[in-house]
This record gives sequence, structure tokens and C-alpha cells, in this order.
Amino acid sequence: MAAARVQLLLPGRLESASFARSVCGLLGAGPGRVHRGFQRGRLVLSGRPFPGASARLPLQRPPFCPFAVLDQQPRDPGAKLPTDRGVDLGVAVILQSSDQTVLLTRRARTLSVSPNLWLLDGGLRELQEESGLHLPQGQLSWVPLGLWESAYPPRLSWGLPKYHHIVLYLLVISQESQRQLQARIQPNPSEVSALMWLTPDVAAAVAATEEGTETPRLLPEDLPPSVLAVEVEEDGRPRPLVLPTSTLLRMIPTTAEDKERVSTGTKFALGLWLQHLGRQKHGGKEGRKDNLSQNSSLKHPHHVKVELTWTQGQQRKNGTWTFFPQTGDLEREA
Repeated sequence: MAAARVQLLLPGRLESASFARSVCGLLGAGPGRVHRGFQRGRLVLSGRPFPGASARLPLQRPPFCPFAVLDQQPRDPGAKLPTDRGVDLGVAVILQSSDQTVLLTRRARTLSVSPNLWLLDGGLRELQEESGLHLPQGQLSWVPLGLWESAYPPRLSWGLPKYHHIVLYLLVISQESQRQLQARIQPNPSEVSALMWLTPDVAAAVAATEEGTETPRLLPEDLPPSVLAVEVEEDGRPRPLVLPTSTLLRMIPTTAEDKERVSTGTKFALGLWLQHLGRQKHGGKEGRKDNLSQNSSLKHPHHVKVELTWTQGQQRKNGTWTFFPQTGDLEREA
């Protein structure tokens, strides 16, 4: 078997995680917490403490995880999964501004994997490559929040999985405001087609749209009908985009589609972020479990100003727009 980046410490043995088996299933951890550590550049996971392990993290998979489905049914002789591959390790960054908003990016529609999907950026290197945002090392801190078992295609009804990852969600807390960070972002249009900053109240509504159920949980009545995003044109120029909030609340379809929505893993990570904010608010104590109720009481601003900066030729240009969340109106200032 090719060298894997995820290994499992099972009773009496350490082995590479198999591509064809659910990691959550093998650890009996879904949903639950696991001990984790790094050995020789590989992530080691175990349901029990082991020497060198760090504090436990949540590990979860979606209810429709194709590897979990395959584990529970007789294997179709025609369904061939790789036998010489392991499970890869991915890192996704939850970038939090000093005013407590987090960055989401929408993958370009032309990409072969997860097109038109709203995600958290990859590791810091991917964050720099895709958004053009370089974070000063002395102005940020980071906290690991949780682990997600990811497959693509994400449902067996879409086809047999071709990719299998354990994604480590890493909260990176910047000392700069959303406005300061936004001014330095220069997205790569071949990777990113739009970006947005989510406030805790909208993030709570997105996280509450549970996957695997037909209807989402009760949403707050004062949830704004639209949110402001930034769309990236083919030449890299940004322009404001008024996005219906309902787009962010969509759940994964049963058939393969590139319909715009927030990925299931991102919803999981947003829930972890809200729990972290709750613990910080309560002085390190466990925050309230009902994050939606906790954050929906936040008041929505009457209007929001957004300043965009871009390079055209050798000239640096900028523009300012005013966005009214309750009506969805967008006005450019002269």
C-alpha cells in the first residue's frame, strides 16, 4: 500500500487507514471525540489515549458518507475501490477577523472537484494561493477545532468515491478586521469565483441546516433575506454580489449537481466555530449547545459599507458600495 498520511492506532496494532473503509466506523467515533497526534509527518488517530497524543478533537462524518454505506452493505463485485491507497490528510482554515467574521470562498464552476461550492480555504499556503491574502505571522493565533471524514463524490448515488480525506479544521484568529483583510485579498479567478464574510448569526443558520434530513431546523425570523458577497470576474476584478440567504441553506442533492451551496464539512466547521465563540464568551466554560438560539438574537445592521480594491492594467482602483441586508439593495457611492 502506498504511504498514507492518516494512521489508526487500533487495539494491539498501528495501521494505515484504508481508502475503502470509514475511519469513523473503525474508531467507533461517529460522532464523537478521538485522540490524535503526529508521528513522522502522519496523523495518528485513536479512540484511546496514547503517548504523545494531544487533547481530543471531535471526529464526524455525514450520515450519507459513502464509505459508511459501503461498510454496512454487501460489497457489489462490480464496485471496485482502490486497494493500494490510504486516506489523505487535509487542512482547512477558518479565518476569523478581529470583529468575529469568518471567510468563505466559492470554488470556480470550471473545477472538476466540488465546483460552485462554498468552502473554507485550505491550509495557509492554499489560503495565500487562492485568495492572495498573506497573513503576518506575528498577528495571528490558531486553535484546532475538529476533524471531518470527507469523500468525493460525497454520496454513493453520485458514484463511487474517488477521494478520501480526514480534514483538520484549524481556526486562525487574525488581529486585523474584516475590512483590513478584505482590502488585501486578490483572489485567483481560476480557483475562486466569489468570497464572503459570515457573521455568527448567519453562520449559525447555515450550520443548523442539518444534512441527511428533509427540512432544516427552525430558523430565526429576523434572518436577513440576502447577504453581501464579492464575485470575482474572469480578469480578477471584484464586484459586489447580493446572494439570497436561502442559497447558503441548501442541502446536498441526492443526484450529482453543481448547484451552489455550502459544503457539509463547512457546516460542521461553522458549528465548531460557534461553540468556540460560546466558550470564549463564557470564560472558557462550555458554551450553550443551541448555537442558533444563542446567536440569532444579534441585531442585523441597517446597512453595510463595503470597499473593494483591484488592479486594472497598472492602475489600482477602488469603489465603495452600501448594502441594505433587509431589502437586498446595493448602491454604489459616487
